[in-house]
Amino acid sequence: MIPQGSTFTTRPQLAGTFGMVASTHWLASAAGMAVLEKGGNAFDAAVATGLVLQVVEPHLNGPGGEVPVIGYDAGEGAVFVLDGQGPAPAAATPQAFGQLGLDLVPGSGLLAACVPAAFGTWLLLLAAHGRLRLRDVMEYAIGYARDGYPVLPGISAGIASVAAAFRDHWPTSAELYLAAGVPVAGTRFANPLLAGTYQRILAEAEAAGPDREAQIEAARRAFYDGFVADAIGAYLARAEVMDVTGEPHRALLAADDLARWRPSSEPPATAGYAGLTVCKTGPWGQGPVFGQQLALLAGFGLATMAPGGTDYIHTVVECAKLAFADREAWYGDPRQADVPLAALLSAGYADQRRRLVGDQASPDLRPGSPDGRTPRLPGYAASAVTGGWTGEPVIALAATRHPGDTCHLDVADRFGNVVTATPSGGWLQSSPVIPGLGFCLGTRAQMFTLTPGLPNTLAPGKRPRTTLSPTLALRGGEPYLAFGSPGGDQQDQWTLGFFLNHVQYGMNLQEAIDAPAFHTRHFPSSFYPRESFPLAVHVEERVGRDVIAGLARRGHQVTVAPAWSLGRVSAVARADGLLYAAANPRGMQGYAVGR
Repeated sequence: MIPQGSTFTTRPQLAGTFGMVASTHWLASAAGMAVLEKGGNAFDAAVATGLVLQVVEPHLNGPGGEVPVIGYDAGEGAVFVLDGQGPAPAAATPQAFGQLGLDLVPGSGLLAACVPAAFGTWLLLLAAHGRLRLRDVMEYAIGYARDGYPVLPGISAGIASVAAAFRDHWPTSAELYLAAGVPVAGTRFANPLLAGTYQRILAEAEAAGPDREAQIEAARRAFYDGFVADAIGAYLARAEVMDVTGEPHRALLAADDLARWRPSSEPPATAGYAGLTVCKTGPWGQGPVFGQQLALLAGFGLATMAPGGTDYIHTVVECAKLAFADREAWYGDPRQADVPLAALLSAGYADQRRRLVGDQASPDLRPGSPDGRTPRLPGYAASAVTGGWTGEPVIALAATRHPGDTCHLDVADRFGNVVTATPSGGWLQSSPVIPGLGFCLGTRAQMFTLTPGLPNTLAPGKRPRTTLSPTLALRGGEPYLAFGSPGGDQQDQWTLGFFLNHVQYGMNLQEAIDAPAFHTRHFPSSFYPRESFPLAVHVEERVGRDVIAGLARRGHQVTVAPAWSLGRVSAVARADGLLYAAANPRGMQGYAVGR
């Protein structure tokens, strides 16, 4: 049992027995719950939730983005990971960027596009683990795209921030998002082009016959080897668009790249803590840093520290610096790189690294030597950028990415299934809308390095080391807790704080979410222009003046953020025959539903 709590929380921790859905938007959560009510399982509900998020949070994700998924299938009794991260195009090489005079992959435009993986990954989840038909999970997204949905303040602000770039450089985006001026928060907005794309995919799927699996496969073909891929390929063959470099560039992605790609399932990377087995993506994502942080923290006696106190925040931040330094040196797509993951997650390695944590904040980026290997850092990390954007301001807005430009969802059902997913990419600020389709491509290739010979060096067919990082924790081999957050490099910091609040300090799910959050920006950002801010720590002002002063005395450069501004964690849990859920008040749009 998870206590309901006796202190004030911004919303109740939900408890029930039928099903729970938590996500970063109330409409998506409601769609997922509707699917559970019609007899679907957690995986069906997750697909419906995810497709609605593509419509109602277009500034945070889209069909052209990506979505790592971690699930527990009760029928199989096992955890699975769907990679959900499209690879680099066949034409994408460091040499191709060198010929353009670039030493970083731009953060906007067409050059950074990988294969759009989100739609195909949702289809794989439905086919392999769901039970409903495609229409049953697509109808909610189609309805909102066709009939409209209330515009979030974040959508309005996001469009306003890039409106000039849309008008001057990305006319297809202006046609969709500025047809009647910048949409006003609270007004109704529809995307008929996206509705038409979804409807045509569904029509072609159902034309394949009554078989459920045949329909899902026909939908996949329509997107990756049919009219969607044709439209993408035709546009990219002729388009040359402005990006954050201040110069127009053509895409490296082509229709053939989509036709060659298939999403896949793989086992999770795991780490143990407090009797739980924590399941994360492999090192093609940043997920293993969560396990590395836990291994480091296991030797510090956190139980003796006050949650949210100076000692606690200092210790967590210093351990994060070490884990994320290893991310820069060692993480990458294990299909194409030799990543010493077992050594990185080992207790012995954590014991060695833990000795580097002192009473004062370290100003250094210090990757370790797993298995005795010598670490190397990318060029942008070895000579860290500490300034902001200095280029052409209008295009810089098109590349602006604030922490939180992602979505998240968690679902648990009465059958024992649990799933967690973090959709992102293909947001409206990333690149122009593809004509006739109503969505744009992603820019995840900006997370590659162009420094030769590193695990995350750009190569054709390679997955960029993404920041997207859902988490599933098992207790006794059974799913106990599923959670995640938007936030780029902060995802595995904000979620770690939530996890420790719950597991280490006994807070219930909502208390753990509501507690003051913090993170560091000490290490290189995963996003263009890959800046670092050594010693930087951001804390919500609710941590209190004494903690802020204590961190400053230890050498941290503290930025005090507004009281409710860091993180958008949501979670579901299973314990003692009950299901639980909680969502985040920050941003005023996340919601959990269940009974």
